[in-house]
Amino acid sequence: MYEAELSEALFPARTEEAIWETTVGALLRDVADRTPGAPALVEVGFSGEAGRRWTYGELLAESDTLARALASRYRPGERICVWAPNLPEWVMMEYAAALAGLVLVTANPAFQAGELRYVLEQSGAVALFLVESYRGNPMLEIAARAADGLDEVREVVDLTDRAALLRVDGAAAALPEVAPGDAAQIQYSSGTTGFPKGAVLGHRGLVNNARFYAGRCGTTSASVWINPMPMFHTAGCGMVTLGCLQAGCAMVLIGMFDPAAVLHRIEAERATHILGVPTMVLGLLEAQAQDGCDVSSLRLVSSGGAVVAPELVRRTVAELDCAFSILYGQTECSPVITQHHEDDAFDDIAETIGQPLQQTDVSIRRVADNGIAGLGEVGEICARGPCTMIGYHANPEATAETIDAEGWLHTGDLGTMDARGYVRITGRVKEMIIRGGENHFPAEIENALLEHPEVAEVAVIGLPDEKWGEIIACFLRPEAGCRPDEAELRRHCRERLSPQKTPVVWRRVEGFPLTGSGKIQKFRLREDYLAGKHDEAF
Repeated sequence: MYEAELSEALFPARTEEAIWETTVGALLRDVADRTPGAPALVEVGFSGEAGRRWTYGELLAESDTLARALASRYRPGERICVWAPNLPEWVMMEYAAALAGLVLVTANPAFQAGELRYVLEQSGAVALFLVESYRGNPMLEIAARAADGLDEVREVVDLTDRAALLRVDGAAAALPEVAPGDAAQIQYSSGTTGFPKGAVLGHRGLVNNARFYAGRCGTTSASVWINPMPMFHTAGCGMVTLGCLQAGCAMVLIGMFDPAAVLHRIEAERATHILGVPTMVLGLLEAQAQDGCDVSSLRLVSSGGAVVAPELVRRTVAELDCAFSILYGQTECSPVITQHHEDDAFDDIAETIGQPLQQTDVSIRRVADNGIAGLGEVGEICARGPCTMIGYHANPEATAETIDAEGWLHTGDLGTMDARGYVRITGRVKEMIIRGGENHFPAEIENALLEHPEVAEVAVIGLPDEKWGEIIACFLRPEAGCRPDEAELRRHCRERLSPQKTPVVWRRVEGFPLTGSGKIQKFRLREDYLAGKHDEAF
């Protein structure tokens, strides 16, 4: 915990840890040179069984070979798209593109033709790397439709076709000089509120953000990270992959998230760390209650990307006997903004999203006038520092709307800050519910409901209403085998919240519409409800 006595909701960046002026590729070379024989990467296939393994020396050798092949076919600064599930080849493409000075564009393997075409066209990608199919998605067929007529796409390459992947066009090319400020990736936002934008992330931001994150998780060269997070997201290819790289530890890459299989892999690999969105953590707890694997090696569970309920923290600590660290971030910040320390008090872990990361200014700003909020006052969470994105690709208007003249990145999330710099998140600026002129914050209501033993997941949204402007609606997935009573849920809310915060619309759901990174798409819930698709009450 950093010592602080703030007088307003502005936490100046802590600078005890320096910014490393390096690149993703240079960092791989440094680690492989120091510890070539250290375990680096373990493949876990879609069946849940372990497969190929690489040391850091072997990982560098394969990535370097691939980089030289790519450099013979593409010019530095060109953009290449990887559209695939979690495979070791994905990791090698990340390192090879960095070594070759190419910009890696990431795409969700669940995309259909229109979504993929948007990413290819908007990013100006010159090549697409994929697999034949994934979870019933015929990716080669979809790619043919998506790339039809896109003259800039010069190649479509199967990642599992080693000859095509490593093809050298003419003479082998020398690798270019790559600078820390150069673009490394274009990551498309998750789309929780609408159409995605491509955040351009630099080497400097990705490398340092991952180092600060992994360090606060207590990662060392002896750590073993289980990585079930999708590689197309900054959590998978940034926080965990690059965090493990800097610690020089092993990363166990999960091809497809299955809670029971992941628990068995934790047991088999004696894993120490895992990062997962709350739905993943909940799945692990439910599977552990049935399977009872030996997870005694587990030191820390890290979670974020959505509201982490206090009850989930309590259950994880009690049932897995490990520490818990919540992080808060955005793709546009490479991505972590705040995070807990290992020695934080339990109440701080359960009730806040931690203190700002090193080298990151964080402020809470009033929505009305952009002034710095008072301590405990709700406003927009803003961040500034070297991990902030370069900008949105080919979208200067959106960049200017997100990063103000003083360099503050406006997250669109609402929160508060206390005198120690600990931040609480209360919802989204666009999700804030205004009922009868009074502001209500979904996260507060969701956390209260998640304290109920029969509630597994919940999403609270505002619905249009002639009298109140908006009314509060709750969409709820019960725990397995449970059918909670609406009257009981109302009583539960009234015991914990003021009456006007109690939802008036209640709907039971079997699951939620999710982004590729596991966030609930609340705008979809609202649209579907208004279209008459959620008519099952309790």
